[in-house]
Amino acid sequence: LIRGRYMQVVARMESFGIPIDLPLLRRLQANWKIIQDDLIAKVDEDFGVYEERSFKTELFAQYLHRKQISWPRLKSGYLDLKDETFRSMAKIYPQLSPLRELRHALGQMRLNEFKVGADGRNRTMLSPFRSKTGRNQPSNNKYIFGSSVWLRSLIKPAEGYGIAYIDWSQQEFGIAAALSGDQVMKQAYASGDPYLEFAKLAGAVPADATKKSHPHERALYKATVLAVQYGMGAESLAERIQQPMIVAKELLRKHREAFRTFWKWSDGNVDYALLHKILWTVLGWQIQVEGQPNPRSLANFPMQANGAEMLRIACILMTEAGIRVCAPVHDAVLIEAPLEELDDRVQQAQELMSEASRQILGDFELTTDADIYRYPDRYRDEERGGAFWDKVMSLLPNPNTD
Repeated sequence: LIRGRYMQVVARMESFGIPIDLPLLRRLQANWKIIQDDLIAKVDEDFGVYEERSFKTELFAQYLHRKQISWPRLKSGYLDLKDETFRSMAKIYPQLSPLRELRHALGQMRLNEFKVGADGRNRTMLSPFRSKTGRNQPSNNKYIFGSSVWLRSLIKPAEGYGIAYIDWSQQEFGIAAALSGDQVMKQAYASGDPYLEFAKLAGAVPADATKKSHPHERALYKATVLAVQYGMGAESLAERIQQPMIVAKELLRKHREAFRTFWKWSDGNVDYALLHKILWTVLGWQIQVEGQPNPRSLANFPMQANGAEMLRIACILMTEAGIRVCAPVHDAVLIEAPLEELDDRVQQAQELMSEASRQILGDFELTTDADIYRYPDRYRDEERGGAFWDKVMSLLPNPNTD
């Protein structure tokens, strides 16, 4: 019944679509090939890794040497230049984000494939339940939230309206804490900064440490928490934090020591799945274990799949309460409302998202954050895509000039 209600909600969300600045998108599409050379030159000022339109591996290796960045390599010894690797490294070294966005934009992005109607709404099939964890899997080429982060600044509310991007804070950490019953982990989540709290538990920072006073230590312990959530081992973590293997192993050992109840629960889930060939969520979404499964993927399943259940419940509650949900985004939603109703709708949506977390996690409630944009402002992810968007806009010809 819940999945049936969700399919009705999916139809509504697909019908609403996401508000897009259509005139700007058309300008971008018309001028994309023209501005690429200038864009390469502008971005490459900080890197010096391009010759005309060609990315040069040897020049990139020289840049990494100058900046003392240790880059993952393939078994052959060559630099690993896959987009996934660039995306992971850009999280560690934010200064690499413009280069990653440039390579993605030149190599994979297809602006003309975005499905935007004459009314300026991005609509595409959300493909609910398509992934093994039950998450939506819309086409990355057709869905604005599936493409490069900087392109999300094309999202702009219509005149008289506003939008809000509302996401759960550290959703997967909170799910793991609640379902495992790990009281230490719950307290770390309740602190508002579980990464720093983990560092305190491990004795890496003093009890009065803050995000500003110990940014390096927090970054290391955040990477460790995320590594556990992603099912990464010591080798992958070592590459991610650019530290020797022994450091990564020690960080993972400290995680096991700090959150023992969670690890007992997690290891038990994997053992059960390997023995009985099945795992399921709170609401019964199942994964059938076949062949030679990856134990780390099985360990990650409860967080990902119950997160999908939580998102479905939230979308149902909001839609049935009259909130216009334009898009589901992994652990977040994009909603839209007239300006005079926006603040009330955001508050209502956050309350319903908290209710959805309680329905999945019992008496444990996840918190949410909301980024609000009122017309004529547009959506903007400052940290990950803001700089690249600004570079593109600075090169786009003025529509009022020949």
